[in-house]
Amino acid sequence: MSALTTPHVDVHRAGDRMKTRVSWLDSKHSFSFGAHYDPENTHHGLLLVNNDDIVSPGAGFDTHPHRDMEIVTWVLSGSLVHQDSLGHAGVIYPGLAQRMSAGTGILHSEKNDSWRLDPGRGGTPEHSDPVHFVQMWIVPDEPGITPGYQQLEIDDELAGGGLVTVATGMPRYRDRAAITIGSSHSALHVSRMSGSAAAGAPHVITLPEAPYLHVFIAQGEVEMEGVGSLYEGDAVRMSRSGGQRIRAYAPAEVLVWEMHARLGAS
Repeated sequence: MSALTTPHVDVHRAGDRMKTRVSWLDSKHSFSFGAHYDPENTHHGLLLVNNDDIVSPGAGFDTHPHRDMEIVTWVLSGSLVHQDSLGHAGVIYPGLAQRMSAGTGILHSEKNDSWRLDPGRGGTPEHSDPVHFVQMWIVPDEPGITPGYQQLEIDDELAGGGLVTVATGMPRYRDRAAITIGSSHSALHVSRMSGSAAAGAPHVITLPEAPYLHVFIAQGEVEMEGVGSLYEGDAVRMSRSGGQRIRAYAPAEVLVWEMHARLGAS
């Protein structure tokens, strides 16, 4: 366990999240978002948004603006088409990390990749699967930076099963193969866990120690020291803590934000 004093661990269950549901979108919000506002649930550390989105084939978010935010998108299944006002366009899929720095202002759209047509099959969609992704917003060190975009293939690193640094601006992780965000106090780590209950061999990872941690169970089920069972969509917000072990006895995917500052701190 962590040597840090006065730890605080707060479990937020999947079913308690605020929800936005329309014909093409099933979105679950870990924090206040859009029309859903709870003054007691606006952020944790520097993390303002942790949206768990499922978008139907042929649909998505039309062009819309962002400003002064570091936006990290992590696809769990399916594929997502990104286009922005800087001229970037591409397809994001599992294992490909994406960062968009909104800075002074940027416009972008995000669509389920199945809108693309394959002429070789009479114009039918290439696939008809929904896309499932987590979008996370982190407060940057300073406002008014030049907008930017980056994507990076992380799949090979994830295959090792450890807690892989996916996005960071922290100097201590400068040597990692990760996308760069404009927050020198934050890092996103991801683990694809592959334990086997039949073999009695759990997959184990250890959380970093930090003033603020946000642990999100993106897929599967895990056991966390001092907490117990966590299921898909559950989140744990931790303050002045870390070092706990997480065990999985079946495939699972865990997203961990390590943060060394908080919103509004002087």
